[in-house]
Amino acid sequence: MFKKILIANRGEIALRIMRTCREMGVGTVAVYSDVDARALHVLEADEAVRLGPSEPSQSYLDIDRVVAAANETGAEAIHPGYGFLAENAVFAQRCEQEGLIFIGPPAGVIRDLGDKITARQIMQKGGVPVIPGMTEAAGDPTAWAAHADQIGYPILIKAAAGGGGKGMRIVSDPAELAAACEAAAREAAAAFGSGTIYMEKFLAKSRHVEIQILADSHGRVIHLFERECSIQRRHQKIIEETPSPALDAELRASMGQAAVAAAQARDM
Repeated sequence: MFKKILIANRGEIALRIMRTCREMGVGTVAVYSDVDARALHVLEADEAVRLGPSEPSQSYLDIDRVVAAANETGAEAIHPGYGFLAENAVFAQRCEQEGLIFIGPPAGVIRDLGDKITARQIMQKGGVPVIPGMTEAAGDPTAWAAHADQIGYPILIKAAAGGGGKGMRIVSDPAELAAACEAAAREAAAAFGSGTIYMEKFLAKSRHVEIQILADSHGRVIHLFERECSIQRRHQKIIEETPSPALDAELRASMGQAAVAAAQARDM
């Protein structure tokens, strides 16, 4: 078991991790920007290290400063919480190079599953059920139209990288496809640094239910049931709850098995 963990985050998620560490007898290191110098997660931690100015790019998102804080305090592992560097493959790789345990997926998993096209390819090879969608990148109107015709309208356009509802467009009329793809690509490039887009079949009457999984370094994977995320605004989740009112025991078990298969498909 680790003796000390650096939590590369702030606010409620950092406090939750600290409470768990305290119950397990693990020391905690908080990091903070100037605006958070007296924040509760800083006061609750066993140690705290200033990262830099209030701008996240110069503090919580600065990989060099976060890694330096871990090394300076003798932390053996880094927990990224969510947001900030939690889904950053470069950060996970850097932790590995520095001899620090990244409490999260390996860098390769983050990189592959962070791209919707690559993720779909992996899921299909692993026999995981997926709705119709793109399995290769396309960058011009002719290719977009060919993919849309194959998938079938209505189409949901997404940024291939990133999330949070950015770059999403629903297209029902083929005449509107090219303009929607171009707009989605511009938004994706501005938000995620990549203008690659992805298309899949749009399901009008659907629910957004996520299955939580936990995997260890020995290849063992379990699921921790579901999270109902259907209450959204502009494709961004507002309320999350569990258990989902839409799932019965049979569907819950089936989705749980699919989630475990998805993790095993990438060989976490």
